[in-house]
Amino acid sequence: MIRRRTFLAASAALPFLAARARAQMAVPKLPADFVWGASTSCFQIEGAVREGGRADSIWDVFAREPGRIADGTNADVAADHYHRYPEDVDLLAAGHFRAYRFSTAWPRIVPEGTGPVNPAGLDFYDRLVDQLLEKGVQPWACLYHWDLPQALQQRGGWHNRDIAGWFADYAQATVGRLGDRVKHWAMLNEPSVHAIFGHAVGNHAPGLTGWPSYLKAQHHQNLAQGTAIAALRAQKPDLVLGTVFSLQPVLPSTDKPEDAAAAQRFDAAWNTNNLDPLFKGIYPAAYADQFAPLIKGDDMARIKVAVDFLGVNYYGRAHVVNDPDSVLAQAGWGPQPPGTRTTAMGWPIEPQGLVEVMRRLRDEYANPPAFIMENGACFDDPPPRNGVVDDPERAAFIRQHIIACRAAVDEGCALRGYFVWSLLDNFEWAEGLRRRFGIVHVDFATLKRTPKESYRFLAEVMKPG
Repeated sequence: MIRRRTFLAASAALPFLAARARAQMAVPKLPADFVWGASTSCFQIEGAVREGGRADSIWDVFAREPGRIADGTNADVAADHYHRYPEDVDLLAAGHFRAYRFSTAWPRIVPEGTGPVNPAGLDFYDRLVDQLLEKGVQPWACLYHWDLPQALQQRGGWHNRDIAGWFADYAQATVGRLGDRVKHWAMLNEPSVHAIFGHAVGNHAPGLTGWPSYLKAQHHQNLAQGTAIAALRAQKPDLVLGTVFSLQPVLPSTDKPEDAAAAQRFDAAWNTNNLDPLFKGIYPAAYADQFAPLIKGDDMARIKVAVDFLGVNYYGRAHVVNDPDSVLAQAGWGPQPPGTRTTAMGWPIEPQGLVEVMRRLRDEYANPPAFIMENGACFDDPPPRNGVVDDPERAAFIRQHIIACRAAVDEGCALRGYFVWSLLDNFEWAEGLRRRFGIVHVDFATLKRTPKESYRFLAEVMKPG
């Protein structure tokens, strides 16, 4: 873990004055209809894992295995959003957020993955949606953020192509209850990350390894995504349907030819194994032959569906080297350019990469309406003092990426909104509770919420008028 930097470069930060005018001068204006939001995921914040009829997810099981979670914690309580959602919605409203992207928990709604729907699970999201609308916050729902019901994992999980139908059934049940009020629906969150870390590298749930495992998980997520979009569009034509990809420009760490080739392979695994099937109906050449045995009948036609929006999660560029021992198609993370600033996760701070991602969508994928659905940073925040948490590095990170959003819009990219990751400090997957991405601090002993300076900065930026 890197030590917390205390400096603020003039080009990267601003004094945190309460004056609204100062905050508005510090960032460029974006279009009046630009959507400002915050994102979370159900497993990372809800807790209440044994309440309301919820069954185990793959992450519940994974977190119980010794050594899987860096700090030995779990998400049994997490931020306790299940019980404290009214307070969290109040934070959204007070911060002038127009939208909130949350995810629904498949094991809370359909505990066995297929079969009977759990009314109590839908009741919770019913209450959440009504609270959001009452406070003037538009709900955006994501149907899958990595928390597969364990019952389905025992039936093969994402290795079983039947999961495309299972997922569509769950999606229709959820939309059937909430679709009268929730109009924006994303199918999957970061399928490539789930396939890579959960099914190839094995340091995320369900902890599987190997390249063939990755190929199955990736293809069947693509298939489930397209199948669910088609089913929901037939069920309720007025919905706004999309999905969410993690997209990163991929650069070789050196000028060696083998590292350039590794970067091309990594780019396909991380980016275009999602983008090309959805928008072009094909897999990229780097892996087309490897996916071919998994493709049955009209799979690619089912995967290539029109989307109303694309969610983009952007955190930084990927710098890679050739690695013959890597399960990830002989490509691995390599050193970053000298002088690159990083977050406490070791991730590079490279806002220009956001513009590069948006250019690629504009030039190679017909410029789909896009929303930055996750962008944020982990730093080693100090504890609250006098009712506030001082996190100037995070605020500076957000500011830089808002500037990048403006640059992308100016270049003709169809960027329509920005959702910060994350509203709350949460259970950060295999890192446990030790990594903090929130703009609101959570004391995991007392569950008290304390807005950070980054929250206050964003509130000033987003304030109407």
